[in-house]
Amino acid sequence: MLRLPSVGRALASAAKSSMALNTVPVRAASNMVEVFVDGKSLEVETGTTVLQACEKAGIQIPRFCYHERLSVAGNCRMCLVEIEKVVKPVAACAMPVMKGWNILTNSEKTRKAREGVMEFLLANHPLDCPICDQGGECDLQDQSMQFGSDRSRFTEGKRAVEDKNIGPLIKTIMTRCIQCTRCVRFASEIAGVEDLGTTGRGNNLQIGTYVEKMFMSELSGNVIDICPVGALTSKPYAFTSRPWETRKTESIDVLDAVGSNILVSTRGGEVMRVMPRLNEDINEEWISDKTRFAYDGLKRQRLTQPMVKDDAGQLTPTTWEDALTRVAGALQSVQGNEVAAIAGGMADAETLVSLKDLLNRLDSENLCTEEVFPMSGAGTDLRSNYLLNSRITGIEECDLLLLVGTNPRYEAPLFNARIRKSWLHNELRVAMVGHNVDLSFTYDHLGEETSVLKELANGTHPFCEVLSAAKRPVVVVGSSALQRADGAAILGVVSSIAQNARTSSGVEEGWKVLNILHRVASQVAALDLGYKAGVDAIRANPPKVLFLLGADAGCITRADLPKDSLIIYQGHHGDVGAPMADIVLPGAAYTEKNATYVNTEGRSQHTRLAVSAPGMAREDWKIIRAVSELAGVALPYDSVEEVRSRLAGVALPYDSVEEVRSRLAEVSPNLVRYDDVEEANYFKQANELAQTPFRRSGLDYHKHTSWTFLGDYLQKNWRFRCSYKTPMDDRQNPAPRSQTRGRHIDDQTCTDETEHRRDRKTILYVRRGGHSGRTGSIFSSGRPRLTLCLEPKRNKTRVYLTPPPTTSNL
Repeated sequence: MLRLPSVGRALASAAKSSMALNTVPVRAASNMVEVFVDGKSLEVETGTTVLQACEKAGIQIPRFCYHERLSVAGNCRMCLVEIEKVVKPVAACAMPVMKGWNILTNSEKTRKAREGVMEFLLANHPLDCPICDQGGECDLQDQSMQFGSDRSRFTEGKRAVEDKNIGPLIKTIMTRCIQCTRCVRFASEIAGVEDLGTTGRGNNLQIGTYVEKMFMSELSGNVIDICPVGALTSKPYAFTSRPWETRKTESIDVLDAVGSNILVSTRGGEVMRVMPRLNEDINEEWISDKTRFAYDGLKRQRLTQPMVKDDAGQLTPTTWEDALTRVAGALQSVQGNEVAAIAGGMADAETLVSLKDLLNRLDSENLCTEEVFPMSGAGTDLRSNYLLNSRITGIEECDLLLLVGTNPRYEAPLFNARIRKSWLHNELRVAMVGHNVDLSFTYDHLGEETSVLKELANGTHPFCEVLSAAKRPVVVVGSSALQRADGAAILGVVSSIAQNARTSSGVEEGWKVLNILHRVASQVAALDLGYKAGVDAIRANPPKVLFLLGADAGCITRADLPKDSLIIYQGHHGDVGAPMADIVLPGAAYTEKNATYVNTEGRSQHTRLAVSAPGMAREDWKIIRAVSELAGVALPYDSVEEVRSRLAGVALPYDSVEEVRSRLAEVSPNLVRYDDVEEANYFKQANELAQTPFRRSGLDYHKHTSWTFLGDYLQKNWRFRCSYKTPMDDRQNPAPRSQTRGRHIDDQTCTDETEHRRDRKTILYVRRGGHSGRTGSIFSSGRPRLTLCLEPKRNKTRVYLTPPPTTSNL
């Protein structure tokens, strides 16, 4: 039968298009087809499946085997729908739509087909719902209630299948399996391992590993989420709680630097399990096994009360008053470089800025991180030097990836999964300089020696032809490779390789080539706040008081410090740092506080309070705030929001988490712009700094033409690292309020723009007014100052390099 409405619409649209002049169609007509879903007209692209067309029309089609991120299998047949004038129902997940089709999703034939398929699925399914861990979130339960029949016609015995032992993380009850093969396709396509498969035919079909072995993948736990029934469940979570008994809290994983989005499921003040949360820009809908199963450590071997070391050298429990009084007394007895701090890998930004403020008020700049990063050349002064600038999603757009000294499969499993996705679907070519490891995809192994990097930089390596032919190259260097003794040289050579690849590719201006892949969650935020990477400064000048903020990597030992030194440890487990400490302050874990973390690409995210801290443990920034008050240098914030405002540029007195974030906003605004990646620049300038180390009298700025014009100014923010105290020079000659952007304490300027200390990391001198607009200066320890003049021109800001201004000109 001819569908007259579609003919009428086609004639009307043709008439309109013939009358329209000088118009450009939004989409070519040949790319769109008109279909009808339950009689409603819908235009979809050619190649769209029936299921996708129905989803676009807002109609949910039941399915078991179909998954948006996996290939189409068409096993379960639950998605059968009727097509008008077609004899048999068709599988909606696998059938592309044709022009003029009328899809009937609720017809009698469709309902009977779904009931029949559901009967077959339940024929051998055991009646385990009361004891099944999938109960309450089971697709089979939900769809059998909505689309199944109210009775069964099968009286035969049910099939039984032997359970498979595939490791300590995944529990298998294979009698419940409906052979949707989601787990098989996930293992093969996403995880990149061929451990799971099907054996047998017909009623004897089974899914397993054929020979008994472990499911060897760092992403294996994701099969628990994608299994539509209770065949694959979590072994640690088995028989512990029901989904409707738990409360789910959106949070962030801090066990690596990717910052995967997670749901923390809790009951009665205890973390029961951790599940992935959808975020297309970071982890899609997967998480690593470390993220999923490490929650059991949150309730074991915790520091739950303050402790001090007695005369016998043993740590004994004490009260908060006693511990804080001892810490405050120790801080009051030292000044300047006699006190230092080391931040661990899971410290949050609020605690980092609070600890920085405390030491700055004691006139100390000895703030270090456990992770090492080269400080020569541009060091950490240019943010593009230590970020994954291409972003995680950028891997899907590149055509050539060069990995240097990293094993992303275990350092950042979700980043490795993204590489595999691009390798599988976009024909990404990958090359590796480093150890020959299994990355779940094939790659060109160029060697393990640093000489390979020199050859790539000089253009003498055979792979240089491939590198120069790439249209969108990306170079990723692991932070572990930069922690070697020659880490600065490696970063310089890799920077040259990236700059050469960018020049030869002719890619657009916004494309980023050089990327750093970090391994710990706190490193980027610490570098943003001005912490020094590595503990060499502390080893060179051992302090009398050392504050360890969750520092458990063993980078500092008792042997490195004077015998009479005092070590204060603050953390939630205390693996290495607590046993050698004189005072232990129990802190909160990432599931027990509202805290800010910045992932390796520079994206700021925050965890949320899911459970309360055990025992007498408290949030870390609150402990530091209490210490500062007892030490006589009280920090002027009492809430997290005030600390975050301090990070972004607003100063408020704070008494809560909100006030702490105000402080964060003052020091580094990007830290409170959640789920946003601040653009970084200056790749060419960083490369020149890496090639030509600064000396006090050495560098002739004007010979470096790339420094005469910069595209933006300090990543669009004027302040990233500032000391929370009044500079000595400004105490004697306070600048007029009208000439500064900073805050004033007791009518004395306290700004990062007027900071004159030589041991600062990044300093800005800013002046308002004058013929040249504003002036700024960036310098690092041991280097002459680089002065940048910002001049408005045609609504744009041009930045020129000029000689350093004198103090009188500021």
